[in-house]
Order: sequence, then C-alpha cells, then structure tokens
Amino acid sequence: MRLFTLELKRILKKRISQILMGLAILCSLVLAWLPSSYCYSTGMDAAGQEVMLTGLESVQYEKARQAAASGLVTPEKVKAAVETYQACLQKYDVTESWDLPPGVYEQEIMPVAPLLHGVKEAFANPKTGMAPSIMEIDPEKLDDWYSLCNERIVSLMTMEQPESPAAQEQAVKMYESVKKPFRVHPGMNTASLDYQNMLGFLILLFCVVMAAPAFASGYQNGADDILRCTRHGRGKIAAVRIMAALCVSGIGFLLCAGVYIIATNAFFGWECVQTSVQMMYSIVALPGWRVGQLQLFFAGAATLSVLASVSLTLFVSARCQTSLSALAVSLLLCLLPTVAAMTMPGEISTWLGVLLPAGGTGIQASFLYAATDFQFLSLGPLAVWTPWAMVAAWLVEIPLFALLTVRVYCSHQPG
Repeated sequence: MRLFTLELKRILKKRISQILMGLAILCSLVLAWLPSSYCYSTGMDAAGQEVMLTGLESVQYEKARQAAASGLVTPEKVKAAVETYQACLQKYDVTESWDLPPGVYEQEIMPVAPLLHGVKEAFANPKTGMAPSIMEIDPEKLDDWYSLCNERIVSLMTMEQPESPAAQEQAVKMYESVKKPFRVHPGMNTASLDYQNMLGFLILLFCVVMAAPAFASGYQNGADDILRCTRHGRGKIAAVRIMAALCVSGIGFLLCAGVYIIATNAFFGWECVQTSVQMMYSIVALPGWRVGQLQLFFAGAATLSVLASVSLTLFVSARCQTSLSALAVSLLLCLLPTVAAMTMPGEISTWLGVLLPAGGTGIQASFLYAATDFQFLSLGPLAVWTPWAMVAAWLVEIPLFALLTVRVYCSHQPG
C-alpha cells in the first residue's frame, strides 16, 4: 500500500500531470457550454419586431414555444402535428417549411416541431430508403404510429444487414423491448452528446500522455537499473505502477465526465434527460434509453475504453526504450480507430473499432455512435450488437495488457 501511495504521489506531483488535469476540467466546462452557444432562433420583441436570439436565450425561447409538445409522444399528438404542418404550408402555398414567410415558422410550426421528428423516416420506402416529404404523408395513417415504427425497423435492418438474418432478428427484438410511447422534452440537441464524445477523446489523449513514460523513462535515464536491484524492483513495482496509472486515469475521467454532464444538463434543463433516444436520433434507434441514461452509459463505457487504452499504453511503455517512442506509438494507437473509420471498408473498420481500446471515444467511431447506429458483429449464427462487443473487449483487454506489461517488464534486459 505504501508503494502504491508513493506512486500516486509521483504521478500527481508531475508538472505535466497537473497541467493536463487542469486542462481536462477546463475542457469539461467549455465543451459543456459550447453546444448551447451555437443555438439560435428568431423571435418577436414587445414591439412586434423580429429579433435574433442566440445561446441560452434561444434555448429558453424554444423551450417556452414548444412546451405543449413536451411529454409523451402519442399517436394523437404526432397526427395533430403533421396536420398543423400541412395546413400551414397549404395556407401559404409552399412545399417546404423554409419557403414560409419570415416569422411564420416560429409562430406556427416551431411549437409542434419536436413531434415531427422521425415522421418522414417512418414512411421511408422499404426498398430504397428514400423518405417522402411531410406534405406527402397521409395523417390518417398516423393512428398506428408505433406500428409504423415497428415495420420500419424490419425494413431498415433488411437493408442494413442483408446477409445476417440473426442481426435482423436481434434488432427487431431489441426495438420491441423499447418502452413506448416515447417521451420528448425540447431543449437539448445531439451536439451536446457529440461534445461529450469529443471530451472523452481529449481526456483519453491526456491519460495516454501521462501513462506513456511509466516504464520507458526509467529505461531511458537509467533509474530502472537501480530499481531492479531492490526487493520489490520487478513484478511488484510493475503492478503498483499499473494500478496507480489506471486509478488516476479512471477517477480523473469519471470526474471530468461528471462535471460535463452536470454542466450540460444545467444549461439545457434537467427535464431534457427524460427524452427518449429515439426522439434525438433515429426514430427506430435500438436502445430503450432516455438521454440521461445514454449520457451515463457513454460515460461508463468511455471510462472502460480509457482504462483499456492506458493499459495498452503501459504495455507499449514497457516495450519501448525511450519515452518519446512510447508516446508516439501510444498516440498512433489512439488515432487508429478514427483513421480506420474514415479509410477502411465498413466490416474492417467496425472490427478495429471494437478491438482497439481507443475505439470507445474516437472522433468517427465511438461507443456513442455505435449505440445510435445499427451495426452488429456476426459470429456464425450469432449477432452481437456493436456497443456490447466493445464493452466485452475492453473488460478483457484491461487485465490482459496489464498482465502482459508485468511479464514484459520483469523479463526486460537493460540495453
């Protein structure tokens, strides 16, 4: 325990560690605020003049205008929203909402806009995936709104996973278990979750930078030669370094994630966490979570991704002879899932996103995007939803790379 405490102090007293931890907290607050700063809308002042609202003022204005839409998303509400939309566009003889005269959208369409989410998607052509405009939809068909959604997940999975009946069946079962009717509480947008993902990636890089010199620096400056002559200079010191690095990274990440979630929900309103994921992303998204649950699930999954990445970084550090080479290789492994998502075929990039530890918080591939997508890994007759495959991989990789690190360190021969 004494060695563990000393190792923690050694890590925390490093100037680079203190700088990165301070930056992490600052990034948590700044990134939580940024999505609200991009919000804008047009309103009317007391004199009836059109004014532009931005930031939190815009968020509060839209929430007030859409208060009647808040709550359960019933077929009756969706049908009424479509009828309102169609009547408004017919009244002004236009085919799209952006062709409406100034101020009309804000006064007539905005109050029901949250209920229109996913309507076009539910009526998409089952063979081509092309969605009609809202003006082409028959409101009478919305009496069976959730039946339409159930039909849509079947046709979508047939398009998404044509060669995997197991994936199609698994997706349909998952969607059937989603609690309906959905809930919507206007205010928050998907950007807030995108920025939580971005924060996760930044803190992942910070943790990797702190962990990379753990063993390599001792090889480089000769201090490791002395440590190996002591009573606990091999296996025990390696285990202590690993536990300390994982502890600092895990607690630090959870702290920043907590700061971000609290700040974000304070900006947009805590009632927004009750919004169904389907009302933020695809209307047939598979997880039966609320937005608040998605925030927490992502924070937990990203923590595992960070711990697995740090564990891999420690293994790399034990193999490299200099801190710079350990840092370079570790950062490359952090960026590889994002590069793979942009350049490699879908199946290969999906597998790399699952197997590489940093795939949980990548810019293009992450647990968040996997949870709102429809990707499955087919293993013979079985189909595993990608987010669960990621979590399983990280739970294996954390102890695996830790054990490999101890073994490599104990067998290391000074150069």
